[in-house]
Amino acid sequence: MGERAAIAAIEVVPATPERWADLVTLLGGNGDKGCWCQAPRGRAVGYGSSEPGARRQALRAQLDEDPPPGMLAYLDGEIAGWCGFGPRPNLPRLERSRTIPKIDDLPVWSILCFNVRVGYRRRGIAAGLLDGVVDFARRSGAPGVEAYPIDPEGGRVDVGFGYVGVTPMFEKAGFRRVVETSAHSAGRPRILMRLLF
Repeated sequence: MGERAAIAAIEVVPATPERWADLVTLLGGNGDKGCWCQAPRGRAVGYGSSEPGARRQALRAQLDEDPPPGMLAYLDGEIAGWCGFGPRPNLPRLERSRTIPKIDDLPVWSILCFNVRVGYRRRGIAAGLLDGVVDFARRSGAPGVEAYPIDPEGGRVDVGFGYVGVTPMFEKAGFRRVVETSAHSAGRPRILMRLLF
């Protein structure tokens, strides 16, 4: 099965309140110590200084927002992955970032992270999620989508650092490189990439 055919078999849907249990399956492995996709959102305070469950509760509340905080991917009806995103103006820590520049005032949607469940990796889940976010953003009237992946330079990236995505996946989806940021993951600079509609 080709990569595009595999991606077509993946169902990608917005993360909504009725899908909370699936989100817990994906993101709850570290319990209250996990990120819960809150770092760039700036609503639940940082590690070691927040109340137990604060980041988890914050994400649960965000499922009622428009747009939701992310998309979920299913393969054969089983939860397989998550992609966190949001309109950049709604992401205060990203807006104020000293390492990922704000290049203009266009209210693009920012892709924050990917989380693909063990057993579903290397099956096109992240690429399917990316296609789903781009389609959802376009249909929702966003002017474009921005991301901050790393360039693996032909090598493999440890999953713990690859959560930001890799440049070849974004390039295949039509994104272009804009600027190398001073942010890093896996010791590699993160590249600000954009796809405008």
